[in-house]
Amino acid sequence: MNNVGKQAAPRWMWLALTWTGLGLGTAGTVLPVLPTTPFLLLALWAGSRAMPRLRYRLYRHPRFGGPLRAWQRHGAIPVGAKWLACGLMAASLASLWLTGADPALLAGLGTLFAAAGTFVLTRPSRVEPTRIATRCQPTP
Repeated sequence: MNNVGKQAAPRWMWLALTWTGLGLGTAGTVLPVLPTTPFLLLALWAGSRAMPRLRYRLYRHPRFGGPLRAWQRHGAIPVGAKWLACGLMAASLASLWLTGADPALLAGLGTLFAAAGTFVLTRPSRVEPTRIATRCQPTP
């Protein structure tokens, strides 16, 4: 098989994408129309390619590791995160409406937030624990 033209992206490209995602995600924490989570997920995805140890550390982090592994393996989002995401989207739309934003912008963002909220709410909330078989335990 010929691998010409199928080289992996250089490390600096992954790092640039990581820092761009982190920067936009950070800006999204204070700007109502800029989402935070998608950019942070982008930073995690790109960062794990630039720095494999980052992925290892995040997946084993006591606070963030469980939800990250649940999302990666099963597409699960915890109930609290679902409420927070939908609440923040509603608050963002309400703040724009209260500041007199253009109706076309409100309609577009309302549609976008409704689609994002539907996606978030239709993901599983919990992942059932799976049994891990070892050599010492017979499997049922």
